Amino acid sequence: MELGYFAMPSHPPECGLKEGHDWDLQVLRWLDELGYQEAWIGEHHTAPWEPHPSPDLLIAQALLQTKNIRIGPGGFLLPYHHPAELANRVAMLDHLSNGRLNFGVAASGLPSDWAMFNVDGMSGQNRDMTREALEIILKMWTEPAPWTHKGKFWTVTKPDTMFDFLKPHIKPQQAPHPPIGVAGLSKNSDTLKLAGERGFIPMSLNLNPAYVGSHWDSVEAGAAKTGRKPSRKDWRMVREVFVADTDEEAWKLSTGDMMGRMMGEYFLPLLGHFGFKDYLKASPDVPDSDVTVEYCARNNWIVGSPATVTEKIEKIYQEVGGFGVLLVFGFDYKHKPKAWHNSLRLLKQEVLPKLKHLDASVGRAA
Repeated sequence: MELGYFAMPSHPPECGLKEGHDWDLQVLRWLDELGYQEAWIGEHHTAPWEPHPSPDLLIAQALLQTKNIRIGPGGFLLPYHHPAELANRVAMLDHLSNGRLNFGVAASGLPSDWAMFNVDGMSGQNRDMTREALEIILKMWTEPAPWTHKGKFWTVTKPDTMFDFLKPHIKPQQAPHPPIGVAGLSKNSDTLKLAGERGFIPMSLNLNPAYVGSHWDSVEAGAAKTGRKPSRKDWRMVREVFVADTDEEAWKLSTGDMMGRMMGEYFLPLLGHFGFKDYLKASPDVPDSDVTVEYCARNNWIVGSPATVTEKIEKIYQEVGGFGVLLVFGFDYKHKPKAWHNSLRLLKQEVLPKLKHLDASVGRAA
């Protein structure tokens, strides 16, 4: 098993945009020093608790301040970008990364973002746009000119050489393109079926393990369409994690601090508005009113001493049938940086060595 990081990025609404950006940069430097494999940075436009609209700005700076960690958007919200422009921008970012870039894509799930960009998410237009945009981006990177794509949402031309020397010339450094990741939320997720179908990296967001188990079924269903054999080693699992020297200290620093505040003030009310609290329940008969910060911490989060956290990760691993990379969900602990750094360190240095027997290629403990 490997370790990575998934940042929305999350900051409290009173945090300045640059102040939050600087914290994210600091954490990315720590992750690189600690030997984490990868980090994914989200994009949002109308969520004060998830305030970063341009992951590539953070990624470009982070690439200059890190040496080994792979970094990527997690992901670019494809309905809000012109596919030809994004194809060129991501290709350029791949060159700046010296091949350390991952390319995460997403369809966008916030109705307030849909409203800003005039996208009809209720009818699934955002998903249709995402599929079309991705098709164009991949075509831009892999198919020689000339061609014209006339789609439902975009018409894009890759022209032949004009005036002797003007021509499309920008391609990613990684051939044929950077690894592509997609994040899934719902049961029987269409997004995760797409991952299986196309051989993309599947990422399951921070939900109850009993619920997430169905996500691999979606990946396999998509893979069956194209005759692929997906590997559980590629499956990323996003979880809230806080490791401290004792269980008591970890509980206090998570539920009683920024993790608890974000969940209580933002994430739980948001899921409640969408009727999505079922995603967090250990069993369907739990009433919505019981799904509190403490309930999530007990049932979904990975919080405790190194010994407790090791045990919890192994339990989740067995419940879902095995996965390859645990992605730590990012939070804003700039008021307690040592505690957050210590949590990341303990996870890498104390917990991970005790999980080496887990082999995702067979989906269970070896």
